[in-house]
Amino acid sequence: MDLDVFFAGTGGSVPSARRALPAALVRRGGDRLLFDCGEGTQRQLIRSAGLPDLDAVFLTHLHADHWLGLPGMLKSFDLRDRSAPLDVFGPPGTQRLLELLRGAVYGRLGYPFTVSELVAGDAIEFDDYEVQAFNVRHRGPALGYALVEDERPGRFDDALARSLGVSFGPDFGRLQAGETVGGVAPEQVIGPARPGRRIVFSGDTSPCDMVRAAAYGADLLVHEATFTEAEAARAAETGHSTARQAAEIAREADVGLLALTHVSTRHAAHEIREEAEAVFDRVVVPRDFEAIEIPVREKGPPALVPWERRASVPPVESA
Repeated sequence: MDLDVFFAGTGGSVPSARRALPAALVRRGGDRLLFDCGEGTQRQLIRSAGLPDLDAVFLTHLHADHWLGLPGMLKSFDLRDRSAPLDVFGPPGTQRLLELLRGAVYGRLGYPFTVSELVAGDAIEFDDYEVQAFNVRHRGPALGYALVEDERPGRFDDALARSLGVSFGPDFGRLQAGETVGGVAPEQVIGPARPGRRIVFSGDTSPCDMVRAAAYGADLLVHEATFTEAEAARAAETGHSTARQAAEIAREADVGLLALTHVSTRHAAHEIREEAEAVFDRVVVPRDFEAIEIPVREKGPPALVPWERRASVPPVESA
């Protein structure tokens, strides 16, 4: 099952010429989940990956730079005669916000539309994975999210099965389905269950144990890095993190890859990356329109797909 994160917006607080406001599109098989929806998100998607018929939108918190693109997107779906349902999830206050926007901006929608408020510990189930909400430390109610796949079956050892007298064909399938065949039990030829993949989005947050716990062993941690250490006091005052602090969490959680986003106009990407790399060596600072592919673990680590490999995507800021 293909799995990647496409970055439609990697900036923080205000847009710049090269970085739009926060939005990350998770593509898993045919599912499309959007995490945050900053101003201009639908335009960013149309320019690059295309505007998909999203299955769900997850808002981390209700500061305007993380949701202002949502009303226009909802209306665009209506104008495109969308019929599939759409679910929006967010922290307490999301329902009131969307109700106010409905009256003032997007009006009646011609497709099923639901808004649900989440608290830490809630999990939204999809086919063979779920999205788990956890608290983060920001100004006001704020959530992070972990996309967690179900465990995968262990590896089937066909050579061992043959050596035990099991014939290739339907009997292999019966063993993999949990049946005993010719005295051979499934556990004799099937290894232990393999963990599914895990992607964690911090949203806006100060460094906190909640992110560290959610990210433990994750394949990918997408963490904000609004400031550098020179502005650590400002980061603490505003409920944000420095690049070094994000890297310390990634190191302590032993994640496969750290992706730093919510990049301020104060800093070039290389400043953010170099500060983080002094602490943790598996760091990328994605640009708008770049993606990170997450293969199953036995096939390799997560990898950044730079815009240079996406011929249809306009160039953006150099790293």
